[in-house]
Amino acid sequence: MNIVLLSGGGSGKRLWPLSNDIRSKQFIKIFKTENGDYESMVQRVYRQIKTVDAGATVTIATSKTQVSAIHNQLGEDVGVSVEPCRRDTFSAIVLATAYLHDVQGVGLEESVVVCPVDPYVNYDYFESLKALGEQAAEGEANLVLMGIEPTYPSEKYGYIFPATKEQTSMVDTFKEKPDEETAKSYIAQGALWNGGVFAYKLKYVMDKAHELIDFIDYADLFDKYETLTKISFDYAVVEKEPKIQVMRFAGERKDLGTWNTLTEAMDEPTIGESVLNETCANVNVINELNVPIVCMGLKNVIVSASPEGILVSDREQSSYIKPIVDKIEQQIMFAEKSWGSFRVIDVDESSLTIKVTLNPGHSMNYHSHQRRDEIWNVISGEGTVIVDGMEQPVKTGDVVTMRAGCRHTISAMTELKLIEVQLGEEISVHDKQKFELET
Repeated sequence: MNIVLLSGGGSGKRLWPLSNDIRSKQFIKIFKTENGDYESMVQRVYRQIKTVDAGATVTIATSKTQVSAIHNQLGEDVGVSVEPCRRDTFSAIVLATAYLHDVQGVGLEESVVVCPVDPYVNYDYFESLKALGEQAAEGEANLVLMGIEPTYPSEKYGYIFPATKEQTSMVDTFKEKPDEETAKSYIAQGALWNGGVFAYKLKYVMDKAHELIDFIDYADLFDKYETLTKISFDYAVVEKEPKIQVMRFAGERKDLGTWNTLTEAMDEPTIGESVLNETCANVNVINELNVPIVCMGLKNVIVSASPEGILVSDREQSSYIKPIVDKIEQQIMFAEKSWGSFRVIDVDESSLTIKVTLNPGHSMNYHSHQRRDEIWNVISGEGTVIVDGMEQPVKTGDVVTMRAGCRHTISAMTELKLIEVQLGEEISVHDKQKFELET
């Protein structure tokens, strides 16, 4: 199975304070695994795909801001099709398809399945995705869509009207997202939810792409990406395609886009250090801070704490968080990178203190800053530091000082944790120049 997972960026405001501009909801670790650890939505989906089809080629179509988090959580083996900028779903799918063909070596006659990166589903969903790809390979239709059996009159889905009641049917027509009363009538007529999941032969989308875009191959398309017209895959392809089939899916599928829906999927009422007394009812706590949270006498409340902030909300009101958080301007306090992670400990007028964790075998970029000094205090692990070309080993307890303008990097032999103190009158993420490290 060749599968493209669409990983949209989003502002990360609906699940504040756990999500932010660079940590989207799919990277929040709230699902408990068999060994007692926690995994994120993207880790859960990736694991489920590989369980159903160990040989699946998985490619994540995403923006530059998510690449580090993807590699941090899934490793280096997963394919990543990086959009240089946002150009809607048609361009993203075409770029990912060209990546599959030109970089991953997927043949033109092979089928590709496209779906969102963050559905909360069981294994039957991925068995259906595999069947969707197999149906596309048959060539009876140019597109094969998943039609989800509706469980309520939803206003957030478009609707697919199948021509017959068979498991796999030609599509009669599509309808846009309706109001609730219209949705009820659609369901009464046998319509299915359109969850944005579909399959096609790779050649089909590449031919469509060449009809609409003047490009040679993946590299050429990547270079021209900023000039592409913003248009959705539905408008560019689906609405114009006469040969479309739909396959029914009746399994469980949830959209965990709000605090209310997310906490409903938690295996336990609390994550992190927390205490709820016996008078609490229907309370969820997610705590990423190293301090306890005590709840007493609360009913129907969600509490979430991270380095970004603290949320205490009535369940119903939690759905209306975005316009409030939109008014908050703050520095990113936590992020996962391909090399590890960082957490801001303290922000002052002329200093910034950060706890950095480097994964074994990884290193920072070789870089310098013009307007700040830095001090690294190694608190655990072993590694190597290079400052202005001079290399030396470091271990727990060592301190390294870099003046402004010094080129520096650090590599981890074991997991390496350090406290980084930045000192300067103008500390900015833009004050960084990268260099090639001479070997």
